[in-house]
Amino acid sequence: MSLQAYQTAITRNEDPRQTEYRLLAQVTRALMAAEHADKTDMQTRITALDHNRQVWTVFANDCSGEGNGLSPALRAQIISLSLWVGRHTSLVIRNKEDIGPLIEINRIIMQGLMPAAGTEQVG
Repeated sequence: MSLQAYQTAITRNEDPRQTEYRLLAQVTRALMAAEHADKTDMQTRITALDHNRQVWTVFANDCSGEGNGLSPALRAQIISLSLWVGRHTSLVIRNKEDIGPLIEINRIIMQGLMPAAGTEQVG
């Protein structure tokens, strides 16, 4: 599911938690592939990192918007995580940090969004 598809789906009747879970699963798989890719394969790394940063930017924008149903504290935490993801991503791109923490953050959030049994999961 692309970022544009996520933005379209949030305006439909689809459960936002399922949409967010699927989107995070997709970008997390891409991050995992980038983590295991050859260090010279910059295209794979940059594409995955940029997509992940875009997802977190959308999450932050959604949390800062009017009508968001999450508690103010949770919204602030998500915005804070988005800022951290942006900073950490920049460090990864400059080869000063590893991708692993980005994967771990996504997995933790996915656990909180976990859909009912029988739907996709990232291993």
